[in-house]
Amino acid sequence: MVIKCNSCKKEILNDSRTAKFPCPGCGKETIVRCSECRKKSIKYECKCGFVGP
Repeated sequence: MVIKCNSCKKEILNDSRTAKFPCPGCGKETIVRCSECRKKSIKYECKCGFVGP
């Protein structure tokens, strides 16, 4: 299974600073953020409509 960043949609490979956590809105979906999007505070959106920094 390919893991992609929810913000930039890039495939994540060997990025030790990747964050994976349940959506704060619904708690059902897993949000994945690469280190670059985390560093730049790029917004992400869950399927439920929740938007985070």
